[in-house]
Amino acid sequence: MNAVSLSLLSVAAVSVISLIGALTISVVGDRGTKSPLIILFISLAIGALIGDVFIHLLPEAYEYFGQSTATYVLLGFFLFFLLEKVLHWRHRHKQSDSTKIEPYGIMNLVGDAMHNFIDGALIAASYLVSLPVGLATTIAVILHEIPQELGDYAILRESGFTKKAALGLNFLSALIAFLGAAIVLVFRFDIEALSQYVLAFTAGGFVYIVFILIKEFGDEIKPKNAFTYLFGIALGVALMWLITFVE
Repeated sequence: MNAVSLSLLSVAAVSVISLIGALTISVVGDRGTKSPLIILFISLAIGALIGDVFIHLLPEAYEYFGQSTATYVLLGFFLFFLLEKVLHWRHRHKQSDSTKIEPYGIMNLVGDAMHNFIDGALIAASYLVSLPVGLATTIAVILHEIPQELGDYAILRESGFTKKAALGLNFLSALIAFLGAAIVLVFRFDIEALSQYVLAFTAGGFVYIVFILIKEFGDEIKPKNAFTYLFGIALGVALMWLITFVE
């Protein structure tokens, strides 16, 4: 098989695995907002975002940009801040209480789509190097995506989306990886420069999303669920750290 076929199959595998994980939660443990499993996976998402930013995204961006990294991270942070304000404005003027969707759900979806774009591009670029490099990158992306996609589904549910909408949007976000892969495969585009800008920008966006999630969700945690909440955050960070050993 050539690099194009292998890249597309690998991206498809990542997308399907992400969907299976979210589907499993929706069938087995999704009992609505504030259910124990939803609490666990939202806290897992918070931890995974924290770990992803400080263990993966920022160090990688710093290697490329050096001291300029902070500029692009802050740009991402403030653009996500502006996005939230726009969504809040639409939220107040366009939505009824019965269709209320919290802005942080849409913001997380945007950040996840950007991350998936880079994942797809990296997978394709790796297969253009060699089969072993491509397979290793695919495995690393899968291990990285599983905890993050599980948490993303929980965030979408908590923000007001139905099960069906959360599953569909989660899967559509995962499919953005095909766009990243296609750009690399069609144009043989050097993804390194673009990916570093997007990674730094995404890191800033993820930092803002973490602030919002802790503010919106953390204050509502009941004492009986505090351990689950803290355990999920710690587990998310730990998983991101463990992934460094296979990247």
